[in-house]
Order: sequence, then C-alpha cells, then structure tokens
Amino acid sequence: MNRPLFAWALAPLFFLLGGCYTFSGISIDPNVKTINVRYVENRAPIVAPTLSPIFTQKLKDRITGQTGLTLTNSEEADLDMNGQITNYDVSVTAVQNTQTATRNRLSITVNIVYTSRKNEKDNFTQSFTRFEDFPAEQSVQTAETQLIPKISDALVEDIFNRAFANW
Repeated sequence: MNRPLFAWALAPLFFLLGGCYTFSGISIDPNVKTINVRYVENRAPIVAPTLSPIFTQKLKDRITGQTGLTLTNSEEADLDMNGQITNYDVSVTAVQNTQTATRNRLSITVNIVYTSRKNEKDNFTQSFTRFEDFPAEQSVQTAETQLIPKISDALVEDIFNRAFANW
C-alpha cells in the first residue's frame, strides 16, 4: 500500500482516539475563575506529620494544573474547598499460621467540604478513603514515606473527579 494513502486512511482513527485521550471530562462553569483550597488539617487519632502538607499541596497542584482556576486565599473565591483528615490507620490484612501478620494496610480518610458560590447544586460534603497494603516486616515509618504520597494521589484523584468531573 502506498504510504501517504495509508497515513490518510488512518488519520480519522488517530483523530478519534486522540480525542478520547485528551478529553478531560472536566465540567466547570465558565463564570468560575477562583478557588480557595484551604490547608487540610490532620484530625485523625494518629497524626503523621508529613501527611497534611503533602496532601494539601497535591490537591492544589492538581486543581491548578488541570482546571485553569486561580488559587486565592480570599473568602470571596468562586469555589471553596476545605477538609480534614479524619482517619489514619494501620491494620493487619493477612495472617500466616493464625499468629503472624504478613501484610499490613495503611488507610487514610479525608472529609471534604466543597462550596460553590456560583452554583449551589455543586456543593458537597463527602468522606474519601483510600488504602495501600505493605509487608508486615516493613516498619510503618518506612511504609509511610512510600505510601503517603501514593494514597494522597489516589485521594486527590477521587476528590478532583467528584468536584470537577461530576462523579
């Protein structure tokens, strides 16, 4: 087959597939320009010192990187997002010989309050929970350095989708 003809024959397919991957699914009122993302405090019974700053920054980065909204500290922002880390828990998920833990699970729950001053039907208050398992022989402190960013990414994804993709 002639190469230029073959390329033209595949062009519509690439256009369609490219559109699927570039479509973000984000739904933001065009009148919405600013968002106040407040510091997400850790109110869990167990407090990991790095969790709140890591999580808050990841949330801000995701919103500014994918929405075009401007971050502000103003109480008059079009959107307001605040929340608290309400649970931080390490539990055993797998046991060997009914006595020895082989896998542990780090779970994090964040409660988010999202307020739109432009469209009240978009407002929500919701808890989001994510977890990751790790080997029981690994210390919690070592696991935290790897898992807090990973779990934070998953939580931010869930929150972002709920707020801006109407999930």
